[in-house]
Amino acid sequence: MSAIPPNDDSVVLPPKRRNTGKIVAIIAAIVVVIVAAVLVVVNLNRPDESTAAGSNAIETGLGSADEPVRIGVVGASDPYWTVYADAAEAEGISVEIVDFAEYNQPNPALTEGELDLNQFQHLVYLAQYNVDAGEDLTPIGSTAIYPLGLYSDKYTSVDDIEDGETVAIPNDPSNLARALGVLQAAGLVELTTEDSTFATLADVDTDASRVTITTLEPSLTASSLPDVAAAIVNNDFLEPAGLEGSDALAQDDPENPAAIPYINVFASTADNVDDEVLNRLVEIYQNDQAVLDGVVEQSGGTAIITKTPVEDLRDTLAEIEANVGE
Repeated sequence: MSAIPPNDDSVVLPPKRRNTGKIVAIIAAIVVVIVAAVLVVVNLNRPDESTAAGSNAIETGLGSADEPVRIGVVGASDPYWTVYADAAEAEGISVEIVDFAEYNQPNPALTEGELDLNQFQHLVYLAQYNVDAGEDLTPIGSTAIYPLGLYSDKYTSVDDIEDGETVAIPNDPSNLARALGVLQAAGLVELTTEDSTFATLADVDTDASRVTITTLEPSLTASSLPDVAAAIVNNDFLEPAGLEGSDALAQDDPENPAAIPYINVFASTADNVDDEVLNRLVEIYQNDQAVLDGVVEQSGGTAIITKTPVEDLRDTLAEIEANVGE
């Protein structure tokens, strides 16, 4: 049979050719998508450097960004408090350091719920406050013992202080008693009591003493130096007055076992003594070397860091409270 000739109107199509360029482009796009997906998975499983430090941050409740732990201190400008706050932040705990100008302010603020912790006082001061105010603030950790020193603008030796001169000391009961002990050890006053822990001005034997005592609010004894022969100045007020621990004419010995009542502590309300966040903050203070170095540096090298067991702190506090006013 003969072939049928093609119709003149028919169109003869050329053989199909593969579009290799388009195929390559599609394959490349698929590879890009796969690679991108792999990178996303890897990044999801790798800690983000910008958030790694805060990955353990407390999201709600005490210690969160919305509810920072408020810690009352005297001397918030001391550089180690910034170091401490940063160390706490690295542990996921937000803190706010609240500054007070005078010692008689942080305990009432803690009692009234304006603070969660305070750190400015030794056990004798805390005991005196609890007894006088009928409160039960409680130590949850120790920090350091600071010597209490006698300073002068006029004299370079205790022996040079002339008889009849005036010496200024803090007027709060616990530091007043401790100051009298320093002056007695220095030979400037004579006390009629063997234990100076609770000594008052009534215990000063004025006839046998070399100097006259005047009492001032603790933050003012340093500024009184131009007007008196010498003054007892608490450690917190040395740096603002341009004084250093090495300038002291006399001081008590912070390493003496008798100094235990003068251990400085973190204090909380009795209801919060077992709070995990607050106790973790104590541990951070006690174990962060940069914080401890800052504490010692700020004290002019005089601070003795302590990690006294909490039970011992509370037993000592109870003993002191039992003797307050006797």
